[in-house]
Amino acid sequence: MELEYKNDWPETAERYRAWWAGEYFGRCGLWVTGLREGVPEEAPPAPPARSGARFLSFDYLAAANEHAHRRTFYGAEAFPGWHPGYPGWNCAAAFLGCPVRLDDHTGWLDPIVPAGPLTDFDFRKLTLDEGNRWWQLHLEMLRFEARQAAGRSIPSLGAFGASGDTLAALRGSSPLLYDLVDCPEYVAAFETHLMDVWIEIYRRSQAVLAPAAEGTTCWFTLWAPGKFYSIQNDFAYMISPAMFRKVFLPEIERQTRFLDHALYHLDGVGNFNHLEALLELPRLRAVQVLPGAGKPGPLHYLEVLRRVQSAGLNLHISIPAAEVPEALERLSARGLFIATSCRSEAEARHLIRECEERSVPRRF
Repeated sequence: MELEYKNDWPETAERYRAWWAGEYFGRCGLWVTGLREGVPEEAPPAPPARSGARFLSFDYLAAANEHAHRRTFYGAEAFPGWHPGYPGWNCAAAFLGCPVRLDDHTGWLDPIVPAGPLTDFDFRKLTLDEGNRWWQLHLEMLRFEARQAAGRSIPSLGAFGASGDTLAALRGSSPLLYDLVDCPEYVAAFETHLMDVWIEIYRRSQAVLAPAAEGTTCWFTLWAPGKFYSIQNDFAYMISPAMFRKVFLPEIERQTRFLDHALYHLDGVGNFNHLEALLELPRLRAVQVLPGAGKPGPLHYLEVLRRVQSAGLNLHISIPAAEVPEALERLSARGLFIATSCRSEAEARHLIRECEERSVPRRF
């Protein structure tokens, strides 16, 4: 399959297959973009004036994606992904009934699990309601994406939820922390039910997009053949490794068994405490190390990065282009994926050549 905005997509897809397989293809994996050469100055489309409407206007989203795609050089493993942004409404918690409040930047969810003992709440009644406004809009958005992206870009599944985070949205983070102390077994059972829902959402979402694209991408800018998603549990930043293992790790493991290719989005230094548990998952293939806002960049945590690589997993980091040479000096290029950006196509092409020259498949 060829793409209008990525004329070397077939070769790129083969490199992705090699990366997921842990094979070395001559350099690290690299996502690098820049302003495409020869494009005229052009202002982006103006968003709708009404607050929150930018996430509901399909016409605006189509114009915004088209504007970005035709002006961007997608170098190495970068590709044009058709994405609706992060509107906040297209997530499992909203599909299950959480009220949504949209603003110009995102959406906010109000919990629906009432105060009081969690064990008084029957989580089994939380199921996908075909009449739910946000679920219907999600499916409509995916159908629109599929039409818009066919032959031009890769449509995204979006960011519809994750282990722990969906439960925190339904209950509220603070009450959930108390629940983990009061009734951890019930929280674990609740999480099992929510993973059943997550799998149903994934299957139905992927079925909509399958005719329009080979393989899968999601909110995370990677591609994989088959079923791919970036797993995460940002809520786990606030809990101990023992509690993470007891309550959340079993369903994360089930998630990796369901998917063909799974990367874990290790977001925030507090979540680094859970790395050892994650490295035990036999079907987890890659880990993104993201220190989080206000913290030094990934290369400051070299021991964490090398721990991922020494365990035989692929490693994903997002760093400025100026730090790429240092990353290639300190890390193995085998299984490494660097996400970055440049100001221009020329700078991006230069960085690709630099990666080809500096990449070394070291072993730790």
